[in-house]
Amino acid sequence: MVKNEMLSKIRREIEDSLSTKKMSLESMPIKIYQAVSLICSVISAGNKVMFCGNGGSAAEAQHLATELVSKFRLDRRGLAAVALTDNNSLLTAIANDYNSQYIFARQIEAIGKTGDVLVAISTSGNSKNVLEAINTSKHMGIHTIGLTGKGGGLMAGIVDCLLDVPSDDTPRIQETHIMIGHIICGLVEELCAA
Repeated sequence: MVKNEMLSKIRREIEDSLSTKKMSLESMPIKIYQAVSLICSVISAGNKVMFCGNGGSAAEAQHLATELVSKFRLDRRGLAAVALTDNNSLLTAIANDYNSQYIFARQIEAIGKTGDVLVAISTSGNSKNVLEAINTSKHMGIHTIGLTGKGGGLMAGIVDCLLDVPSDDTPRIQETHIMIGHIICGLVEELCAA
């Protein structure tokens, strides 16, 4: 690939990313508001935020939990958040002893409590272990927020709050998820950590 072709490709990638974010301007602000309101009510009640996802979404789960526990922009008290993707020994034990479908649900059974919130991240909205985590949460009285791609997949019909990025392209969805996550963390920090 010659330099000019590569530069054109880079520009197209940036333009595609910007386009996905611009399309999110239509529906996302009210959905983000709902998610922030839910998370703030959970934290204010002394409960916690749990995050889960696979692959790149697992990394986003860890990233966003870190923003709440450590800090985003403000020097403030830590906020109760945990990524269910962090403990490799636990994840592999559950996958081995039961089934990989239960790697998040089993943890929710162990540490979740009524009034917590699960932020479930899946670009397709169809990840079996994430859906199992949502179903377990619903049975336990745990609120659910879904971060997905266009339409939300199977997650659309079962989460309390759906933030579905208007794209079918995994990289564009993930880039927009982290933007949404940063907006949520910034607002939660401002509203809940005072």
